[in-house]
Amino acid sequence: MRKEELGQWGEDEALHFLQGKGFQLIDRNIRFKKWEVDLVLLDGDELVIVEVKARCTAQIGEPWRAVTKAKQRQIIKVADRYVQDNQIDRNVRFDIISIVHNQFQTSIEHIADAFSA
Repeated sequence: MRKEELGQWGEDEALHFLQGKGFQLIDRNIRFKKWEVDLVLLDGDELVIVEVKARCTAQIGEPWRAVTKAKQRQIIKVADRYVQDNQIDRNVRFDIISIVHNQFQTSIEHIADAFSA
């Protein structure tokens, strides 16, 4: 599976996983400038911004480790713009879905409230 295919597959899997937990999809692939947010969902009354990281292996580290402080700042900027543009008045939470998928297994880790603005 190519990197782009794995990324799209990972977002679809993450969405399915979160909807199974009762989350409601609001939007996906939100762009601001050159940055992007993968998923925007509702979990009860909270708006949840989700970054999805999918890899074929965890040998170089768990996928969630790729959500660096710089990446977090980018996600926060996109989320801030999204909330302002859509006049959303809800608490916002930032989650990460970390997926390792290969021929042997698929593991999904949900890190709720992974970082804050």
